[in-house]
Amino acid sequence: MNTYELIDSGNGRKLERFGSITLDRPCSQAVWSPTNPTLWKQANASFTRKEGLKWNGREKLPDSWMAEINGVQMKLSITDFGHIGVFPETRAIWDWIRSRVSTESKVRREPLQFLNLFAYSGGATMAAAQGGAHCCHVDASKGMVQWARQNAEINQLKEHPIRWIVDDVNKFLTREIKRGRQYDAILLDPPSFGRGKSGELYKIENALLQTLQLVHKVLSTSPSFVYLTSHTPGFSPIVLKNLIAQKLGQGQFQCGEMLLTGNDSGFSLPSGTWARWESKN
Repeated sequence: MNTYELIDSGNGRKLERFGSITLDRPCSQAVWSPTNPTLWKQANASFTRKEGLKWNGREKLPDSWMAEINGVQMKLSITDFGHIGVFPETRAIWDWIRSRVSTESKVRREPLQFLNLFAYSGGATMAAAQGGAHCCHVDASKGMVQWARQNAEINQLKEHPIRWIVDDVNKFLTREIKRGRQYDAILLDPPSFGRGKSGELYKIENALLQTLQLVHKVLSTSPSFVYLTSHTPGFSPIVLKNLIAQKLGQGQFQCGEMLLTGNDSGFSLPSGTWARWESKN
């Protein structure tokens, strides 16, 4: 079941339905005109960056609410930065990961070891766990890891084998290499700019190469896939593909845009990029 929908987009904004709540938020890629301007009256609240970060109608919204997105129940909540606890453009990736780990686990007759880096509120972790993978969820934000744990409980995955790690990603990977711990499948969604657990600075143009080198070292001897996603301007699908091709070596490669989609009458909305490496084995 899916209770998310991109209702319309245009004039630098997007109108989305998340369960019972409809939100109007900025989206610089939507340079066209809205398909149906009257639909925007449905918005329960809107967010703007024109005069500082501000929600209009925030007082009308619940502290949190639920939406089911491609088979994953997600707790959502308004934040001061305009985010709500999910990036629905990644939902097609959730579906792919769920299917892949389920199929491969049956072939291998054992669960895949799945590592989710910069894992945010855990949509992909939930999907991998639903597919049967044993998971490790890593994010530098203690609050986001707690949010992801709540999502695991909501999806009846509280007792599923998931390691919850609050740490700087590169420091975590370095320690995992020393421990000899390996993973069959890895997803990473590095920020353009971020801070680690202890205030470590992460700038994607400087830190991503090191991250990918470390990712390569924690891959198991029989790896399945590595998925790299990005919302950073300039990091096109080909840029991401070139990065993982250089750092991961021979394999099968695919890349593309992450899209927000809705009804047939609306435009698909590009919202980031992805590249994927799969083992030839």
